[in-house]
Amino acid sequence: MTEHRARKRFGQHFLHDPGIIDRLVRTVAPMAGQKLVEIGPGRGALTYPLLEQVAHLDVVELDRDLIHLLREAVPEERLTIHQADALRFDFRPLAGDLKLRVVGNLPYNISTPLIFHLLEQAEVISDMTFMLQKEVVDRLTAAPGTGDYGRLSVMVQYHCQADYLFFVPPGAFQPPPKVDSAVVRLTPHATAPWPARDPVYLGKLVNQAFTQRRKAVRNALKPLVEPDIFDALGIDPGLRPDHLSVADYVALANATG
Repeated sequence: MTEHRARKRFGQHFLHDPGIIDRLVRTVAPMAGQKLVEIGPGRGALTYPLLEQVAHLDVVELDRDLIHLLREAVPEERLTIHQADALRFDFRPLAGDLKLRVVGNLPYNISTPLIFHLLEQAEVISDMTFMLQKEVVDRLTAAPGTGDYGRLSVMVQYHCQADYLFFVPPGAFQPPPKVDSAVVRLTPHATAPWPARDPVYLGKLVNQAFTQRRKAVRNALKPLVEPDIFDALGIDPGLRPDHLSVADYVALANATG
């Protein structure tokens, strides 16, 4: 098989550590009959072990050279390759009667917008298991009152349960990135625990709060929330934005949007 060099413009860092690959596959634990989609299969480090567990796999890949290598190695009836930018790809048609299980070693430069793109299609997704920059995983899974808690934490946790699974060192990749990585599982809520009447407005309010995260929330949200609303909801207006829970933000959005 032809060797493929990682391309900086695609943010490519290929997973090659057998122990990490095995742990990731065991974490996903794919079962017969499930609909699996891998984003960015790269050289197939995760693709081939996944195909040992399931009869068919869909993958989304942008790099034509990598697609050629995968097509050489795996028959079409077992591997359906969608040549596309995952940021613009519509995952809904892949679901059919089954919800999708999405997995991938995501390029760091697109991970956050890609997660939001997938959450817009959460109705067809049962779970997502991703290898990401550790800093991003820390933010996705952060609790209120911690330094990593922010807009990303609130908006992702509004849509799904976010679980930090395990750490991955730079040496697990070729070429090694200059940052640590980690694996996270995102499981969309079947029913939102704190339903927002207008999720778009919720996003606007949360964004406004965290543009001034060092200020008291009464000041950060002054353009959107009247002072008496905090009292009515039992939320301390002197707290900083990173001390309010997802439920607090939804309550504020529902009271003002």
